[in-house]
Amino acid sequence: MREYDLSNARWRKSSYSDGNGGECVEVATGIGPVVPVRDSKVPDGDVLLVSPAAWAAFVAGVRG
Repeated sequence: MREYDLSNARWRKSSYSDGNGGECVEVATGIGPVVPVRDSKVPDGDVLLVSPAAWAAFVAGVRG
């Protein structure tokens, strides 16, 4: 599996975040052909890398 340098990633928190440390995800864009996703409460934790198509399908499903 290819590794991606996320040290300079610009993370964006969900617009649905309540600002009180609620359960949210953050995504970073511009990291090659993947969309990094992480738990906003654990910024140094694991990162899930998904394809842009998979991310778009997930967002479309959540928006319903």
